[in-house]
Amino acid sequence: MAKLIDLSTDTVTQPSQEMRRFMASAPVGDLQKGEDPTVNKLEEMVADLLGKEAAVYLPSGTMCNQIAFRVHTKPSDEVIMHEESHPAHLEGGAIASLCQLMIYPVKGDRGTFTAETLRAAIRPNDVLYPRSRVVFIENTHNLCGGTIWPLDQLKTVCEEAKRNGIALHLDGSRLFNACMATGVNPRDYCSSFDSCMIALTKGLGAPVGSVLAGSKEFITEALRWRRAFGGAMRQAGIIAAAGIYALTHNIDRLCEDHANASRLACGLSEIPAIRIDPSHVQTNIVVYDIANTGLLPDEFMSRLMEFGVRMSSYRGTTVRAVTHLDVDREDIDVAVNAVKSVLMPSH
Repeated sequence: MAKLIDLSTDTVTQPSQEMRRFMASAPVGDLQKGEDPTVNKLEEMVADLLGKEAAVYLPSGTMCNQIAFRVHTKPSDEVIMHEESHPAHLEGGAIASLCQLMIYPVKGDRGTFTAETLRAAIRPNDVLYPRSRVVFIENTHNLCGGTIWPLDQLKTVCEEAKRNGIALHLDGSRLFNACMATGVNPRDYCSSFDSCMIALTKGLGAPVGSVLAGSKEFITEALRWRRAFGGAMRQAGIIAAAGIYALTHNIDRLCEDHANASRLACGLSEIPAIRIDPSHVQTNIVVYDIANTGLLPDEFMSRLMEFGVRMSSYRGTTVRAVTHLDVDREDIDVAVNAVKSVLMPSH
């Protein structure tokens, strides 16, 4: 059977044989008693990488975000975020069902926004309005094509939030992609935030888990919500070990994914019916529009699959392709040729 080139997302990565061996040999204990040495090591590693006092290992990035919201807020409070942010679209409405919060969606440039935009979104101190309690920032920004927040802009937004007594939470699911693309240390990206999280399952290639970090006081409260949300595990060191391996071996290689994404974008830009700006591809996510092809996304995806290539669509005629450690340069060339074969059969 021919290899499937799966560009639908970077969560499809398979643990390598080396990672599997590392997992199999991991010492374990009872996580809920704080006695799993591998989990403890992973949490200490992430806290140090992000410059925070403590961290907690959790099953998913969605749980990280929802626990952060619960710790920072009370029911009926409001979270300010870009209108295309992950909790607004891709977390099953959990911010409403689990946290009983409002979202104030703001507009901005491909997932980012300014301090002026934030200032305009902050509610007056009046019983008529929900309380503005959290500013949520996503770096890189998923649905807007892997956009990186410029560090100076990020800091001005954070300063505006702090001036107004509003907590800051960073969804850093792909934070290391931003770090590798810019050379900015993860501590610098995280320094202004009260809480931040990273995903281990995307470009880093681990099969399970994300890590939420913050102050010791914040993590103490987070542990209560981990239990309440069903995220407390037992001998989790076996899967936490994959995170340790990923953080040790798979950060630097993210640059390869970025190069492959750029190559894909440039190849797609040569197809007349596709609308794409390759300069917008900053990390490992490529977003393009197929409106001019005359094909519906489902039809386009189905035809691509005939050539062994999988991509995904988010809404309308937008298609999304994500590079990762299981896709190499040759696979990118095959993917570009597959799109050409679908849209330009005589090429």
